[in-house]
Amino acid sequence: MLHTLALPALQDNYIWLLAGSDGACVVVDPGDAAPVFEAAARGLRPVAVLITHHHPDHIGGVDALLARFPVPCFGPDDPRIPAAATRVGDGDRVDVPALGVAFDVMAVPGHTRSHLAFHGAGVLFCGDSLFSLGCGRLFEGTPEQGLASLDRLAALPGDTVVCCTHEYTQANGRFARAVEPDNPARDARVAEVDAQRARGEPSLPTTIASELACNPFLRVDAPGVRATLAQRLGGEPRDRVQAFAALRAWKDGFRG
Repeated sequence: MLHTLALPALQDNYIWLLAGSDGACVVVDPGDAAPVFEAAARGLRPVAVLITHHHPDHIGGVDALLARFPVPCFGPDDPRIPAAATRVGDGDRVDVPALGVAFDVMAVPGHTRSHLAFHGAGVLFCGDSLFSLGCGRLFEGTPEQGLASLDRLAALPGDTVVCCTHEYTQANGRFARAVEPDNPARDARVAEVDAQRARGEPSLPTTIASELACNPFLRVDAPGVRATLAQRLGGEPRDRVQAFAALRAWKDGFRG
């Protein structure tokens, strides 16, 4: 049996582990090596590293981690990725024999131009492309790219376990309420998250089905979202891309 484990790191990051019953684990986006070393001291054993994108809070611990655990490492074909990583791209598969799992590599540009997601064993490691109730800022990509990437992720099976890499869910929930005031599924999700955080637990992972029901960035076609955008823009968005771009720009300055 495989299970996911979120290691808190830095300010609000999660380093994700996918671990087997014998302690072998895949490490995803180690922005800091220390939490992984602490997990290893408790019996977990890294057997591979996956990198979704080049931002320092996702790669800062890679070199130190690989120095102690010289295991295969996979990441985007981008000069900003640590040199030790094997470059992979859209349509590739990453095999992890120690866990008996293979990951499909998906290109999901938007947050960065070379951003990847890894999908395998019913789990999605999506970096900063998709958050619970939100999505990543478009630092390098276009709205067209960002929307297409989210559409790809949204098409995965509904029971896919989604491992996002930041604890942003409560703040995203406030924005989601402003965008789509009447959404009982989202209200239930926000209440669940508030209870989890009050207990000191992560709000993650989530699922594709939950995000389809609650996340405004996956709901650009929903009548409630379109109505709010039409009011905000002074008219109906001309297409899905404009709707998504307007949502993302609104979120960038949202202080609710």
